[in-house]
Amino acid sequence: MSKKNDLIVGLDIGTTKICCIIGEVTPSGEIDIIGLGQHPSRGLRKGVVVNIDSTVESIKSAVEEAELMAGCEIDSVFVGIAGGHIASLNSHGIIAVKSKEITQQDIDRVIDAAKAIAIPLDREVLHVIPQEYIVDNQDGIKTPLGMAGVRLEAKVHIVTAAVTSAQNIVKCVNKAGLGVQDIVLEQLASCEAVLTPDEKELGVGLIDIGGGTSDLAIFYQGSIKQTSVLTIAGNQMTNDIAIGLRTPNSEAEKLKIDYGCAYSSMVDENENIEVCTVGGRDPRKVSRSILSEIIEARTREMFEMLDNEIKISGFQNLTSSGIVITGGASCLEGIGELAEEVFQVPVRIGLPTGLGGLIDVVNNPKYATSTGLILYGEKSFKTGKTRELQGRNLFEKIFSRMKDWVDEFF
Repeated sequence: MSKKNDLIVGLDIGTTKICCIIGEVTPSGEIDIIGLGQHPSRGLRKGVVVNIDSTVESIKSAVEEAELMAGCEIDSVFVGIAGGHIASLNSHGIIAVKSKEITQQDIDRVIDAAKAIAIPLDREVLHVIPQEYIVDNQDGIKTPLGMAGVRLEAKVHIVTAAVTSAQNIVKCVNKAGLGVQDIVLEQLASCEAVLTPDEKELGVGLIDIGGGTSDLAIFYQGSIKQTSVLTIAGNQMTNDIAIGLRTPNSEAEKLKIDYGCAYSSMVDENENIEVCTVGGRDPRKVSRSILSEIIEARTREMFEMLDNEIKISGFQNLTSSGIVITGGASCLEGIGELAEEVFQVPVRIGLPTGLGGLIDVVNNPKYATSTGLILYGEKSFKTGKTRELQGRNLFEKIFSRMKDWVDEFF
């Protein structure tokens, strides 16, 4: 198979599935999807690697499938990261402008000032995202380059992750024979694929419900204001079904996909479904409304916790466009209606947009993160902000941090 230089690859290492999507940049600058591969994920729990070898094998299988479909070989990928270890905060930096006109160097300096916060050595900064700049008390500025001023301020959103969790993801991808272009927070990737510029400007909440985590991101005036990760998602629904209906987990997952409904009032009470039981007993008939009530209870709890996160963040009144739900679990029937009842705002299901090629293959909320990683990668290449990552242990991390401090002083 040939290697191509104009490929951007997104690798979504999820708790239930690992998905690899290959995008090719066309001469007109658009991106065509040319390959898709997915494989059940074995080796992750709630977004965190718990078995390196199983994760490596799953990554290899997904990548090989995508390479066969695309007819080419890939050597580096953009990887999504999630998990309960992700933490974020907003920060503020101020500098004096030296030459009375703001240069790129001044912008870099003010970003450095904003991210100069105390971060424990076991944590690593994943993203520093500028929200807005303030020039001489004039706020709401997106690009201050070339403006006249004597004082420059920056408001930024900083996302951090546990060093070991990020390092284990990089190590798994490297062991599968691939380089890592960048590690990207999953909801940041998903927003590239499913949100419109108008929604980001007016204010919108994005909820990406995967297998192990539910990821929240709030946008307002075109920039990200809040991110958080909740470790309740699709796997908890499956587990509840398995316990409630006394059926194996694999069967519970099938029932959820085939007959699941997150809003029990939409289900006909007289409709029955067949449920396999454990221990070789005969299958039995169960009302579909019982299955729906089990799913609704867990989904409602999850939405109430996310609603509480939005209230705590202080941005509840800024989501004028409502809520966009994406991710694999958003395919459940009735989930939009239940979300509208809990959040009391308009809700829509987010499908990937902005891509060409095999778009009908990836036109599903479960591919939001992997397609978003491709769009994020394209943006990174355009701005020249890519970085090749290698697995680093904690001591190397501490040493490099100390070396940076020494370089600053001498």
